[in-house]
Amino acid sequence: MSTSSQNAGPFTPEQQQYLQGFVAGAEAARMARGLPTFASVAGTLVVPSSAGGTRSATTTGDHPARAEDIHRAMQDRFVAEGKKLTSEEQAKRDKNPFEMWDEMRANAAAGKFPKGTDVFLYKFHGLFYVAPAQNAFMCRLRFAGGITNSHQFRGVADIADKWGGGYADVTTRANLQIREIQPQHSLDVITALIDLGIVNRGAGADNIRNITASPTSGIDAQELIDTHELAREMHHYILNHREMYGLPRKFNIAFDGGGTIAALADTNDIGFMAVRVDDGHDVPAGVYFRMELGGITGHKDFARDCGLLLKPDQCVPVAAAVVRVFLEHGDRTDRTKARLKYVLDRFGLDEYVAKVQEHLPFPLRRFPLEKCVAHGPVEPLAHIGVHWQLQPGKSYVGVVLPVGRLNCEQMRGLARIADRYGSGTIRLTVWQNLLISDIDATEIETVKHQIEKLGLHWSATNIRAGLVACTGNAGCKYAASNTKSDALRIADYLDSRLTLDVPLNIHLTGCHHSCAQHYIGDIGLLATKVSQEDEQIEAYHVFLGGGYGDNRAIGREIYQSVAADEVPRRIEQMLLAYLAHRRDDEESFREFTRRHSTEELLSLFQSAVAAAA
Repeated sequence: MSTSSQNAGPFTPEQQQYLQGFVAGAEAARMARGLPTFASVAGTLVVPSSAGGTRSATTTGDHPARAEDIHRAMQDRFVAEGKKLTSEEQAKRDKNPFEMWDEMRANAAAGKFPKGTDVFLYKFHGLFYVAPAQNAFMCRLRFAGGITNSHQFRGVADIADKWGGGYADVTTRANLQIREIQPQHSLDVITALIDLGIVNRGAGADNIRNITASPTSGIDAQELIDTHELAREMHHYILNHREMYGLPRKFNIAFDGGGTIAALADTNDIGFMAVRVDDGHDVPAGVYFRMELGGITGHKDFARDCGLLLKPDQCVPVAAAVVRVFLEHGDRTDRTKARLKYVLDRFGLDEYVAKVQEHLPFPLRRFPLEKCVAHGPVEPLAHIGVHWQLQPGKSYVGVVLPVGRLNCEQMRGLARIADRYGSGTIRLTVWQNLLISDIDATEIETVKHQIEKLGLHWSATNIRAGLVACTGNAGCKYAASNTKSDALRIADYLDSRLTLDVPLNIHLTGCHHSCAQHYIGDIGLLATKVSQEDEQIEAYHVFLGGGYGDNRAIGREIYQSVAADEVPRRIEQMLLAYLAHRRDDEESFREFTRRHSTEELLSLFQSAVAAAA
């Protein structure tokens, strides 16, 4: 080393910034892996301060520092590189959303909604200020695997009646939402939910959303394994690990046990898919899980198989490790590129899995997918109507909910039915409906009648059974149309004009966030606005041929900017062309659209218009 180097003066500001970022990144990576940090020998974690210099976070021996410090160190790495954090990341950096209770209490007492980035931070408590669509809060709940009970369901109805709009919506994550909550009642809702045993912490913002699973877990004769306990274990792991909150972006996890109702696991950031391995391989025969990563169909991507074979009891620790790698490497400077998919695109699956392995005390097992025995077929209508259970003499009933909405009296009525004729269990599905399980065969006709008395039904046409719609502009500021109203109008029109003898999925989503997953529908509708006579009217882009699971595909756009009033007739033309030109009665609409080019489809649809005229 030269004399001039040895006698060099203090580091320049640029050098200090670089070194702070380097140290923060190294320390955070070790903390996230549960390894002793370089500073733990001295009992102190040195973290660069946003105000300049450094600050210390006390540690004890080999114990990692607080979860907040892990996330802050990751932010520091971007700052040290001269990048600007997103406003949401800065908000999390400036204020711990779980230390806002007194502030939230003061706002409630004053009847005030949050302002600025506090609107984002309130979502950590499941409270969404949805103005201008509604000058009110929406509260999103959490039910592990979508399973709840009559007591909770009745309690949610009471909360919605007392402090909400008198209804609740079943969502596409097998969850419930309460709407039209005024600010003075925001914490009344949260505390009442906790009293019911419903902890909705992290139901929104940059957190892991409601854990979904096969809705017929434990009662499905076809399933390979009951996934509800895994969903429940994952749910409680998240609630009790602070580092699982405040991720670079939202995160979805699903477990599919191989039942007859699809859990849409391949549309999640992590999808666990049950498989069977028979004798004759280098692993014991039995039921395992494959793990798929990076599903986000709103960005036109499905989850990809990682090449791993996991024992059931390995799923939760592996999922936690996947999340930890994501929090280390997810982008905190660009919200549009912050989801897991983009980390996978940057690293590749193999490198990402190698980083996951660093967080685990056991080796991950590689095993070819083609040596696994897949589960049985998904039944498109298994979520609707009466179906036998695994338990002898028992059945479940899938209740049709018009685009997922229930008024409070209907909720109380369904709770009564579940109590009187079932086990009190209510199972929410990703198809915006619910199942009442454990009903004796002798009571089925009575249950059907009781459901009908509530103004609901247990059967549906093929049009209505697969109808999915997001909240729309009646309750979401991002939506360009009233999707729920338009969905019902489409169903009313089509049911009055034709009879469809095969299942059909129609998905309506109000914006690019794709909460209703329009890309995976047989027919997908994405709302937009178009100009007509000097005003903006509601319209939809139309996509065809989407699918999921064994039929996964991203739908292709066939029409652009079709006025909402015209959409029912346009779909009628497509269905008439399908009925006239399908190969046989067994060919689905999805299969029909996939075997024709866009030009061929447009010609067939136009011929249907001419024939109708």
